[in-house]
Amino acid sequence: MGRALTRALNVAGHTVTVTARNSEHAQKVADELKVATAGSNREAARDADMVVLAVPSNTVAAIVEDLDEVLGDAIVVDTTNPSGLDRAEILRGSASLAEAILLLAPGTRVVKAFNTVFAGRLNDPVIDGVPLDGFYAGDDPAAKQVVADLLAEMGFRPVDTGELLTARVLELMAFLNIDLNLRYDWPWQSGWKLLGPTG
Repeated sequence: MGRALTRALNVAGHTVTVTARNSEHAQKVADELKVATAGSNREAARDADMVVLAVPSNTVAAIVEDLDEVLGDAIVVDTTNPSGLDRAEILRGSASLAEAILLLAPGTRVVKAFNTVFAGRLNDPVIDGVPLDGFYAGDDPAAKQVVADLLAEMGFRPVDTGELLTARVLELMAFLNIDLNLRYDWPWQSGWKLLGPTG
């Protein structure tokens, strides 16, 4: 997901800096995609307009706690989905990972986005001539507009699902798509699209 998002953001003309737990992995992606790399999450996030979390869900808390003092007014885009949990635990969950970020770093401008899209579709979001929907949620209208514009630049139809509370639904949408692909051995190319008159 990190590599795919880096490619998509870079193609859209944005300045991207990557970092990873494994510095060699970050350097490999940076070299491949001709973007900058940083030696740490804090270095990458300092003075950034946007911080994109494309990490396993069990690392989010530690990363956000580490970044809290350097986030400032940056938009934090949460692309994560629950993982490493029992199926029933995910389905019965009462809060989203995006909401957890706010608990760890109150006042952060969090937008949930990209989590309903497979990495393989991020750079190819059109199927049979129809752009996939890029769902996003958040409580800060200005931050959401930046993300909506980004989704549109990447070829998605942006769909605002409302306040950050709706990130709970977006995470379950992602889980359902993942579960279907696993269960029926689909090729991990499916995506969400609302069809019909939507105004």
